[in-house]
Amino acid sequence: MSSQDPDQTRRAGRALDAANFFLADVRDGLGPYLAVYLLTEQRWDEARIGLVMSIATIAGIVAQTPAGALVDATRAKRLVMVIAAIMVTLASLSLPFFPGFLPVAISQGIAQAAAVIFPPAIAAVSLGIFGHAAFTRRIGRNETFNHAGNAVAAGLAGIFAYWFGPTVVFYLLAAMAIASLVSILAIPARAIDHDRARGLHDADAETQRDTPSGLAVLLTCRPLLVFAICVLLFHLPNAAMLPLVGQKLALRDKNMGTSLMSACIVAAQLVMVPFAMLVGAKADSWGHKRFFLAALLILPVRAALYTLSDNPFWLVGVQLLDGVGAGIFGAIFPVIVADLMRNTGRFNVAQGAVITAQGIGAALSTTLAGFVAVGAGYSAAFITLGAVAAIGALICLLALPETRHGALRPRGKTAPPASAIAAD
Repeated sequence: MSSQDPDQTRRAGRALDAANFFLADVRDGLGPYLAVYLLTEQRWDEARIGLVMSIATIAGIVAQTPAGALVDATRAKRLVMVIAAIMVTLASLSLPFFPGFLPVAISQGIAQAAAVIFPPAIAAVSLGIFGHAAFTRRIGRNETFNHAGNAVAAGLAGIFAYWFGPTVVFYLLAAMAIASLVSILAIPARAIDHDRARGLHDADAETQRDTPSGLAVLLTCRPLLVFAICVLLFHLPNAAMLPLVGQKLALRDKNMGTSLMSACIVAAQLVMVPFAMLVGAKADSWGHKRFFLAALLILPVRAALYTLSDNPFWLVGVQLLDGVGAGIFGAIFPVIVADLMRNTGRFNVAQGAVITAQGIGAALSTTLAGFVAVGAGYSAAFITLGAVAAIGALICLLALPETRHGALRPRGKTAPPASAIAAD
């Protein structure tokens, strides 16, 4: 196994660090810059922007669970990520050449569908190289490099957009894509234990499985279903907040819109780094549910604060709270799924299924926020999103059990099989 070759594992870890750094910009495509570009350069209104972003998100929803199943099944995980990175980049770079509603919807749909491969693939490669015991720490490290990459990319985008305009983000995306391809291919293929990468061969499990559980485990594991609902209610308010802030900033100053959006992203990403590190270092001892609940509780506070002022410095300052919530969520999400899918062989398809719920929330988010903003203003949109987040936090508090491995069983006893957890 890969763990028996420390030098190979170290090389794989360094390459994985680089892949997370450079994929940070690629995996989100144009992200929130899409809203600013369409608003300021193409003169779209908020409702139309929200609709096209929702269409793209729906494409990701359709692709997400099959993407997780593909990651479980394939031993060409690096190649799958390379192809996805190329597709995201080409689809996004086509936008300035085909700016109509239908071409934009199609290109962003392709980009979103391709990008959904990255979260399960990165988590699977991490688990396959480092195993369950080091998984929480490794995911925290992944997210640290991911957020650092986002901060650097956003900072560069802000600086260059100030001088050359919003279209500079297209060139930056292309450069990051090339670097990500090199980093992915630098991960030694032999370092990945593909059975372990899908959640099999758990050394702490009561029984060792050589074949995956049936897909029915996704529907019979009640904690997984509760977690999926909570994830949906996290992204339903969260996905639209930054685009709404970007639109407010762009309406105040078109030339500064992209630069101020970059300032928001950099501020949040810099905060995400220490919180991702905190999850990696402390989640196994403090509890996985506690971190997830904290991420949910940040959202209502953030939404309320956005309504207090339109001052750009205030909006950028409030965006720091996004760093707290998203930093925690990104690091704890795959850890909780791995908790619930230990020794089932369905880790990545379960990730895909829960991320499908996340995508549903994100798709509804931009459409809901866009129509509320057009009909009742930006403050009403933020308050609506905050109320949804509060409901998610309540469900998490009351219905989601602690998923940390030691919490699923009495001390000193072996872990129950997934079927027992599913019936819990």
